[in-house]
Amino acid sequence: MKDQSPPTFGVEEEFLLLDPHNGRPVPKAPRVLRLLRGQPGPRAELMRYQVEVATRVCATTDELRAELRRLREIASDAARSCGCRLVASGTSPYPAPGLSALTENPRYRELARRYPVLTAVSGTCACHVHVGVPSRDTGVQVLNRLRPWLATLLALSANSPLEEGRDTGWASRRYPALARWPTGRPPSIWPDAAAYDRALHRLIERGAALDEGSVYWLARLSPRYPTVEVRVADVCPDIDTAVLVAVLVRGLVATCIAESRSGEPVPSVDGTTVRTSLQAAARYGLAGYAIDPWTGLRTDPWHLVNRLADQIGPTLASLGDERTARRLLRVVAGRGAGAERQRKAWNRASSPADLVAELTTTTWTTDPRQHGPRDPMIQDHSVHHHAAGR
Repeated sequence: MKDQSPPTFGVEEEFLLLDPHNGRPVPKAPRVLRLLRGQPGPRAELMRYQVEVATRVCATTDELRAELRRLREIASDAARSCGCRLVASGTSPYPAPGLSALTENPRYRELARRYPVLTAVSGTCACHVHVGVPSRDTGVQVLNRLRPWLATLLALSANSPLEEGRDTGWASRRYPALARWPTGRPPSIWPDAAAYDRALHRLIERGAALDEGSVYWLARLSPRYPTVEVRVADVCPDIDTAVLVAVLVRGLVATCIAESRSGEPVPSVDGTTVRTSLQAAARYGLAGYAIDPWTGLRTDPWHLVNRLADQIGPTLASLGDERTARRLLRVVAGRGAGAERQRKAWNRASSPADLVAELTTTTWTTDPRQHGPRDPMIQDHSVHHHAAGR
């Protein structure tokens, strides 16, 4: 990436493979990925009931949207061919197998050996947004500046209220599961990449992480690419929300780069308040109160969303993304964020099959009203509503 060029970006999305009848995760990822062999993007994840897809590096939002649609469609088709359904949810609505579903991979086996309890419950699904940065030192300056906005990004993307056949009361049940890991926390503030690297290697030496890839900071320098990787978001319920989160993250990173270049000071935000704001975002999403990371006071989460949009608005305009971001924010405000929509689907459904059918359709469409006919495989399914545990 040239120093003054617009940042490129890309998205990694993790999905569940669910049984269309009882809603439980099914370990069919190896079969699904065999069908997708040769397609750029799909790959294995921690559990065999998960599939991850990664977009190509994109220069524009239109490119990114096309990639997200392509990957969701081909993965959905492959899952259906294997007798399961691809679902965008941060947690499984119904009970999942534990370590028996671990993907056969030496690194995953070592994770399970060192952290068996944490690994067993880590089959959750996230959306990771990568944004190109000109140097690792610049990337650290970006991390220092975006910390206060991590909670707002989580609130917008929160999409995991259901687990073990019940409504957990959380908007993002995935977040507290991630926060149980020793490194599942916001990044600290570092003066440069050398200090960042020292902190990272100390965690590995102390046994808090297996390697750089398992340092689960909510935003970090990618261990593989010349990018800042923002990892706080749940997998988004639909393509529109995924585009929105990616556009906001790119705009935020580009704004942070500009602020760093102009010598603006790093925001003075207490780490405890950042963590408290994340806890509130995970608990309530956009449907309750938020914690203002600058004041520590309660506020409306939409106040922070609009503040973020206003702060990065000039950058979004320069990238050609401001109208898209504003429109998609109105869409989310009108139909609710992922957690709210999952709860509505949960209350409407008369069986696990109904819930899976609705979540499946939402996963690959841009408009939740565009539901097609019910899946013929499950039309006559007669399991009573949430028999798996509600």
